[in-house]
Amino acid sequence: MRYGIVRAALATAFAVAAVIAAVLSWRNSIRTTDFAPAGDIPAFEATRYAAPWVFLAATLLTVAGLLLVDAVAQLAQARHAGGAHREQ
Repeated sequence: MRYGIVRAALATAFAVAAVIAAVLSWRNSIRTTDFAPAGDIPAFEATRYAAPWVFLAATLLTVAGLLLVDAVAQLAQARHAGGAHREQ
């Protein structure tokens, strides 16, 4: 029973780490460029996203979601096993 709770805690910790890494990679994907005015063209700022960093962020969020689903399953299994153990 205790192993299920430990697994759920580890999965949750890894999920939090994956979300933090996803936020950092998303922030790293944003590139802005300022353009000065030229003649009749006004100044503007262009924003583009680096695809590999966006893909990494999406992958990390997917992994975090799967880890959270696993953590809930581990807790449910540990709870069910604990209840069955007490009945005997």
